[in-house]
Amino acid sequence: MSAQHEQSMNQNRQNRAFGMRDKLGYMFGDFGNDFFFLLVSSFLMVYYTDIFHLNAAHVGILFLIARVWDAFADVAWGRFIDSRKSSKHGKFKPWILRMSFPLVLSGILMFIHIPGMGNTFYLVYAFVTYLLWGTLYSTVNIPYGSMASVITGDVMERTTLSTYRTMGSMLASLIITVGGPFIIFVDNQAVAGRFTLAAILFGILSIACYIGCYTLSTERITQVKNPEVKADFKKTLKSFLKNKPLLSMLVASLLFMMCTMLLSAVNVYLFKDYFNSAAKALSISGLMQVATVFIAIPISKPLVHRFGKKEVATVGMLLASIVYLILFFLPDISALQYIGIAAIGMFGYSFFNLVVWAFVTDVIDYHEYLMDMREDGTVYSVYSFSRKIGQAIAGGIGGFALTYVGYQSDAAVQSEEALKGIHNLATIVPSIIYFIIFLVMLSLYPLTKQRTKKLAEDLAERRKNKSIT
Repeated sequence: MSAQHEQSMNQNRQNRAFGMRDKLGYMFGDFGNDFFFLLVSSFLMVYYTDIFHLNAAHVGILFLIARVWDAFADVAWGRFIDSRKSSKHGKFKPWILRMSFPLVLSGILMFIHIPGMGNTFYLVYAFVTYLLWGTLYSTVNIPYGSMASVITGDVMERTTLSTYRTMGSMLASLIITVGGPFIIFVDNQAVAGRFTLAAILFGILSIACYIGCYTLSTERITQVKNPEVKADFKKTLKSFLKNKPLLSMLVASLLFMMCTMLLSAVNVYLFKDYFNSAAKALSISGLMQVATVFIAIPISKPLVHRFGKKEVATVGMLLASIVYLILFFLPDISALQYIGIAAIGMFGYSFFNLVVWAFVTDVIDYHEYLMDMREDGTVYSVYSFSRKIGQAIAGGIGGFALTYVGYQSDAAVQSEEALKGIHNLATIVPSIIYFIIFLVMLSLYPLTKQRTKKLAEDLAERRKNKSIT
């Protein structure tokens, strides 16, 4: 292929108008990511406690160590991606395709149970396979998350991409949280072979989605290099201290991810032990979570257009906090009543989830405004770092909290004290966390609707002046 022809292809790629193809491509990326991410966040702890018969506190230590390791892997991979040159297919999406196959293979390995081994073997096996999967997840998720900022520079189009990303996540959630329990549980008991079957099925679907993401998405924004500005990681880190939108979003996202992971893990025990209905209740709860998001999707865009991302997400977090506080004071309701009330809270926090990735692209733009250079991979990886720390805290707290309240992995029936503790973990804890996020968004996050619009205009003018000179 001649250099002229390659240049022509690149120009056509960049000139193709943003549209449904990009939205679907970006949606497929998180669809693929969350087949395993949700399988792990929802069922890996119960797999370790009920199949490997590991102590919940030991599982908590594993999750804590692995997520901290992954957090640093995110930053290292983000810097690596930023140091690579863009190919004819783009800078980020080729890495999604390259690393998706080893990622899926490592995910399947996590759910393979070798019978007859001792506790030490299972603990070591869990550490090795989980750390491997988490590291490989960074190699796909960092370029995927960074890619949104180069698909389009338009504020509303980025909000749409964030919405479609959440749609991908919800489609995966629909399959895993609704169908997964019926694959994994038999007569309210976890079955080892069923976990392996689920991992293989979801792995195949995950690969198909990654291919769809690579094929349909288009990277349009390329770095216009300023020869006077060179990448300096220390300087970049110092700039983060001046980036108030980034710092406040790191705190909010860390807390939100911590709460999401904690709820995903605890809800399995809540419905399995507290309500004695693992498959049915988990499936209905998963269905309701997906339904609330799809109800929120058509109204999120007009709400954001009128009030702004910050404003809509902030109110949603307050609603979620109030709902889970109400659930705390209703310990004797049925599983279906619990799910029905919780659905209102899910509806509230779904607005934060729908626009959070648009927040990230805004933060990346603000970093460019401060530094006069784009470091999409680095900024996104630092954001991902905070989410991984949130996962680490949730994993650690979840395991230790279950042990603290008296959960026994080998007990047929849990004690009343343990059941009460599980209910508290599923209600009052998320209520408090969501209220703190509400305060962070209200008081600390500065990018209101008007400031975000002005930022986009200033950057567009700056890029235009660079291209002219």
